[in-house]
Amino acid sequence: MEAGVVHVPSSLLTHYRKLGLSDTEVMLLLQLVTYKQLEHNDFPSMEQLEQRMGKAPGEVSSVIQRLMKDKWISIDMEWDERTGIQFESYNLAGMYERLAQCLAEERAALRQQSHQREPEAAKPEANERNLFVIFEKEFARPLSPMECETISSWVDQDGYPEELILLALKEAVFAGKVHFRYIDRILLEWNRNRVQTVEDAKAYAQKFRSLGR
Repeated sequence: MEAGVVHVPSSLLTHYRKLGLSDTEVMLLLQLVTYKQLEHNDFPSMEQLEQRMGKAPGEVSSVIQRLMKDKWISIDMEWDERTGIQFESYNLAGMYERLAQCLAEERAALRQQSHQREPEAAKPEANERNLFVIFEKEFARPLSPMECETISSWVDQDGYPEELILLALKEAVFAGKVHFRYIDRILLEWNRNRVQTVEDAKAYAQKFRSLGR
């Protein structure tokens, strides 16, 4: 502990098999992290890496080449402004990017599984959000808080099916009266006349038009 602590991404240790890394490749990455963090050596020599990993001459070089080919690491050329001397350093940004991408894909898969398992009781909320989007498209503007509350009231308090609300919106568009008061009147009238399905509403609307409303 007195020698210091190295901060290693846990995802490297838990996901390296999934990412196609061998034990030797992971160990080399860990050694590069250790040299950088503890010893402030951004470019350890092949001899140093071979000695620390107990590898024969040439083995570490081939591992580094594979990691560079797969863009886990790269070698940067830098300048020391004080001395004007050019030097090289291992860049581990590729490793962190690969690990971040792996975690992002894993979380996206978990979210997708969660949505697929979502109970039926959660679907009305999604339907309600869809209603907001459809109404905004028809009105060609964002809805006001009061208008959003009206839609929520139709769904939660009045219990109107989503299909009927959308059909009432279509009726308002057809009549050229695209405002919430008119849509609410349509829904109330359907409710008073026991219109409960889309088929009932279409039949009632057709009948109403024939009377010259």
